[in-house]
Amino acid sequence: MKCHLRNLLSMALLLVFILSPNGEALAKKLIPMGESIGIQLQLPFIYVAHDVLLPNGQWLKKGDVITGVNGTNVTSLEKMKLQLDSSKLTLTVRQKAQEQRDISLTSEQANNILPFLKDETDGIGTLTFIDPESKQYGALGHQIIDGVLKEPPEFKNGAIFLASIEQIKKSSPGNPGYKISVIENNNVRLGNVKSNDLYGIFGSWESDIKDSLRKPIEIMNNEEIALGKAEIYTAIEGSEVEAFDVDIIKIEDNVLQFVVTDKELLEKTGGILQGMSGSPVIQNGKFVGAVTHMFVEHPSKGAAITVTEMLKKTPK
Repeated sequence: MKCHLRNLLSMALLLVFILSPNGEALAKKLIPMGESIGIQLQLPFIYVAHDVLLPNGQWLKKGDVITGVNGTNVTSLEKMKLQLDSSKLTLTVRQKAQEQRDISLTSEQANNILPFLKDETDGIGTLTFIDPESKQYGALGHQIIDGVLKEPPEFKNGAIFLASIEQIKKSSPGNPGYKISVIENNNVRLGNVKSNDLYGIFGSWESDIKDSLRKPIEIMNNEEIALGKAEIYTAIEGSEVEAFDVDIIKIEDNVLQFVVTDKELLEKTGGILQGMSGSPVIQNGKFVGAVTHMFVEHPSKGAAITVTEMLKKTPK
């Protein structure tokens, strides 16, 4: 699985809490992160990741869901493989907007299609914050949409992992760039994934947070955010998080627009990359928000959600 991350956290402070509009207690201080993370969501079903032409002339279409083998329900590839010993098999397949159908295959043919099946969603993104009091984290700033299913995937459990940037594909007008990242050799699990909400993924932090290079900082109220200089924290090489200069050029409700002004970042990445979603935005030493989008035709320009809105998880 490809992804990205490093650098962890700080001492726990006695925090003051504020209330969100929905009545939830939110920390007034958060630890800004910026590490690249690999994300893995384990799904409660098996789906077809690519169109597959079967020997009998039938097709398994991308997005089809395999619900059973020989009349036995299967919810994971592991369970499916246990059913493949029979010489002849019947797969029960559910297609979008169609009823279930049965497909007959030999054991060999069924084994040949296994590389085209998935029971998890993998991705990359950027860790946004950790609340040192509640030990909860937030990342991405937007919801994960499975590229095959074209919808937020239902999942039974999930995890985030430490990862490292191996290569950068620069952005150019009309051609979004991206980070090529891998889970680090020690395969460090950082936390679980409890929810995949409109404003990002959220869960419990499971790693040690005593030795962070960054300490908790205050959250900036929306009315304090100003046009002008700010920074984003993100990793573009290895697992090191760096601060890069941006200018906030527009503030509208809970959304910010900014342009990258940092010469080093522009030289190395062309601006905003896929995989930077979740990078913290900092202004005057306070936590402002998280990067969520890039402008495809103008990759030096990006958008961010305010952290006060992100903490709501879903809009009310």
